[in-house]
Amino acid sequence: MNDRYLSVDQVAEILGTSVRFPRRLIEERRITYVKVGRHVRIPESAVREFIDSHTVEPIKVRRGAYGRAA
Repeated sequence: MNDRYLSVDQVAEILGTSVRFPRRLIEERRITYVKVGRHVRIPESAVREFIDSHTVEPIKVRRGAYGRAA
């Protein structure tokens, strides 16, 4: 219960998107959320998990056995 609960506006600001994007994540149940009465709150850990699971690592390019062409 040490997790901080964020509003949809706060999540949009963290993700750098419009408010519509986190609302769509909630509607499609692609992110964990909590309903408190008619308010929707998203645990900060769920936002971190969402970012981590959608992070794409760069590919390291291997050079050929002969090196560069002159």
